[in-house]
Amino acid sequence: MASAAEQLASNLNFSAFAKADELKRRLLFTITILIVYRFCTYVPLPGIDPDALARFFEQQRSMGGSMLDVVNVFSGGALQRMSIIALNIMPYISASIIMQLLTTMSPALAAMKKEGEAGRKKINQYTRYGTVLLTAVQGYGLALTLQSGGMVSAENAGAFFQASTVISLVGGTMLLMWLGEQISARGVGNGISLIIFAGIVAELPRAFAQIATSNMSTLATLALIAGAIGLIYLIVWVERAQRRILIQYPKRQMGNRMFQGDTSHLPLKLNTAGVIPPIFASSILLMPLTVASFSSSQDGGPAWVNTFTALLGQGQPLYLALFAAGIIFFAFFYTSIVFNPSDTADNLKKHGGFVPGIRPGKRTAEYINYVLVRLTVVGAIYLAIICTIPEFLRAKNAIPFALGGTSFLIMVNVTMDTVAQIHSHLLAHQYEGLIKKSKLRGGRKK
Repeated sequence: MASAAEQLASNLNFSAFAKADELKRRLLFTITILIVYRFCTYVPLPGIDPDALARFFEQQRSMGGSMLDVVNVFSGGALQRMSIIALNIMPYISASIIMQLLTTMSPALAAMKKEGEAGRKKINQYTRYGTVLLTAVQGYGLALTLQSGGMVSAENAGAFFQASTVISLVGGTMLLMWLGEQISARGVGNGISLIIFAGIVAELPRAFAQIATSNMSTLATLALIAGAIGLIYLIVWVERAQRRILIQYPKRQMGNRMFQGDTSHLPLKLNTAGVIPPIFASSILLMPLTVASFSSSQDGGPAWVNTFTALLGQGQPLYLALFAAGIIFFAFFYTSIVFNPSDTADNLKKHGGFVPGIRPGKRTAEYINYVLVRLTVVGAIYLAIICTIPEFLRAKNAIPFALGGTSFLIMVNVTMDTVAQIHSHLLAHQYEGLIKKSKLRGGRKK
């Protein structure tokens, strides 16, 4: 017989949305924050020469594009307009990576993480300090390259421009970080992921226009559309794939009543890390490449910079190899952070659950880890293929980054997670309605 939760889930529909006031407020809040984010992409840094900046990006596109296009898509066009959020949320992601690495290496930080909510707040505070430091360093480097590249008006060049750029970029990145946290706390979905998602979606019209005005044949365009549809289907199929480990619970007696044993499943996703690995790998590769791309625009740039950008250019073997290696590393690293087999085995043991044929405790943890590692191998290979092969084809055929594998992976995953949260809110609203009805019926009987 289906449980009450299963019955509610099967009857779940959006007709209940009109009565879910809390969900509507959350959705409206999320949309408002994303609109604010889009407005911020049009607030320029002080002192920038817009004509020189436009000529620089036009030159980059005429040369077949560069890594600047990738950063520009992630920032929703903010880099091309050189707005106060040109660095987007990438410094915060880089600081999060550093903090998570330090947490695994430092016993003090590891102990702090186990303190619960208080420890999490402390780690988040350290992450914010790291974000400010990284943004200041990257902002200063960007100010120098803009100034030496002739993209700053002559009357504004100098120390004042450098200071104002650093302050503006730090303020913009911290604003984005705060907006993302507000969405996570008071809206629907993960705020940081939704900000990246909004940036990619905002660049889709320009990507479609670029395809429409290109010399691509009709057959190639149809092949691109078919490939995009197939890629979306593959991502949805893999992201929903699970390996379910059977869990059994023995018979137990409570008072004078004997309860029969029950069975359930421990679901392990094929891709436990989600979109984090490609985002982390991109953030590590993109910032040095961005500075190098700006530097190479200065009268040809130093020879070593040109060599560096050439080796790590779009579709180049070294870039694809480093990108794939970063994705695989972060797939294992992030999975080890979000899922601890030992803790799961201990929780099962406390509640009397066990895997058939496996002893509770250490043996169960080893078995769960055995399954998880093999799932992560498949998931990491899937992520590497999804993100690198379309990247190679995109570079060879001048396809915009917004139509690449990484972009589709982020858009599909964020959409699925957000829809799942909406369903959860609707389900909770239906539960509240049932509880109220039961109370009313109980009062009438009395």
